[in-house]
Amino acid sequence: MAIGLNNLKAPAGGTHKKKRVGRGPGSGLGKTSGRGYKGQKSRSGYSGMRGFEGGQMPLHRRLPKRGFTNIFKKEWAIINLGRLDKMEGDTFSVDSLMASGIIKKLGEGLKVLGSGELTRAITVQAHVFSASAKEKIEKAGGKAEVIGA
Repeated sequence: MAIGLNNLKAPAGGTHKKKRVGRGPGSGLGKTSGRGYKGQKSRSGYSGMRGFEGGQMPLHRRLPKRGFTNIFKKEWAIINLGRLDKMEGDTFSVDSLMASGIIKKLGEGLKVLGSGELTRAITVQAHVFSASAKEKIEKAGGKAEVIGA
C-alpha cells in the first residue's frame, strides 16, 4: 500500500491520551489533580522561578562572574583595503558601500583597515582610518577623506 497523507499514522506507543485532571476519583487524577496535598506547588497561581533548585543556591548564582563588558564600546562597520581593491569603481563612500551590500549595519561609523594590498588609486570616504590604511591609500596615489569629524 502506498504511503500518502491520508493513511499516515503514528507508530504504536507513540501517542498518549491527554491528561484530564480534576474529573473525579475514577479518573485517577481527581481531587488534588495530581498536585499532591500541601506545599507551594499545590497552590493555585504557582509558577516556579526559572532556575529554582528547591532552595539550593541556583547554578547561575553558584558560578563565578568572569570578564568585563565595556558599556562605552564603539561598534564600527569595518572594511579592509584588500576588499576595496577587488571592487569596481575608484570612489567609495558609506552610502555606496551600504547600497552594494558590503556594509550591513553602520554602528558608530565606517572604519577602514589596512589589511590586504592596494594596487590602484582610490578615493575612500570614511569616519576613521587606521594608520596603515591611510598610508597605503596615499602611497597608491589615492585619497583618504575623513567624514563627520
